[in-house]
Amino acid sequence: MRPIPKTVNALVLRTDFSDQSAWTAICKIIQRPVGIFRFRANVEFLDDAAYADISKDQLLELIPHDYNHSFIILVDQTASLQPDYPLLIVDLYERSGNEFRAVPSQIQAIENNLSIANMDFEEFADSVDEAGVFRGFPER
Repeated sequence: MRPIPKTVNALVLRTDFSDQSAWTAICKIIQRPVGIFRFRANVEFLDDAAYADISKDQLLELIPHDYNHSFIILVDQTASLQPDYPLLIVDLYERSGNEFRAVPSQIQAIENNLSIANMDFEEFADSVDEAGVFRGFPER
């Protein structure tokens, strides 16, 4: 299997190919601007069956040593099958492999903050709900 390509923007990698409509819906939600400032997720989508059903361990082996992003977003089988599409966010910093799930409407906040190191991976991971999914930070 070929290495994960280096991209200008953070990568959304499709690993489940069982439901084309779910993939299409996820991409549309991620691309939608959010909030009063209309934030957008600066991401690139990789829809390549060569990466079908790869495990997290396989993924970590395919990340180049000089990869330029600290995280990757996976559209795996869990994301495709559940109605709220909980995407798998994997921490690539020092190949830790830490992870959490997030609904697609939160990818803008995750990408925007992690890409500029405004927030740490753990801040999102520690804010998941009882189902283990990040749905946004609680209103104060």
